[in-house]
Amino acid sequence: MSKIIRLTPPLCDGDLENIEIGDQVLISGVIYSARDTAHRRLAELIGKRDPLPLDIRGQVFYYMGPTPPPPGRPIGAAGPTTSTRMDGYAPLLMEHGLKVMIGKGIRSPAVVDAIRKWRCLYLAATGGAGALLGRTIKEAQVVAFEDLGAEAIRALRVEDFPAIVIHDPSGRNLYEENVAKYRRCS
Repeated sequence: MSKIIRLTPPLCDGDLENIEIGDQVLISGVIYSARDTAHRRLAELIGKRDPLPLDIRGQVFYYMGPTPPPPGRPIGAAGPTTSTRMDGYAPLLMEHGLKVMIGKGIRSPAVVDAIRKWRCLYLAATGGAGALLGRTIKEAQVVAFEDLGAEAIRALRVEDFPAIVIHDPSGRNLYEENVAKYRRCS
């Protein structure tokens, strides 16, 4: 039976201890938008042992590039980006403290192994619902790599940002388990 879990970053291992695949998560507080080009730059900084432009320990990265904001809003549509684009960088970022990733789609075996090793979460946001997801974002401010435009890292203050747990810290995979479950039903 899935639960509704409320999270407020920054997070520690204990915050994720009883979260399981299929649980509904509502996040309030600051999360960060970050896509593949920003991930590559963070990985390059780590490789050179240079300081990162933000402390990623315990943080949530939302794989998203926003549309321009309409009048009176901090951000436009804010739908998830396909997560596999970040798979080459995600294990390194988890090793350096990233706790939660939000996107859409499957993850590579290396990312799934890193989720288990570093006790992290991968959450799915609903693709095609960018306008609705954008309404949970109350403030948005570029905090790194401004030259990347829509792909710059933004601090997003969110209230009850909704997502579903796809990979939990124990290594379970909602996509695989549900395919197996429904295959038995046919």
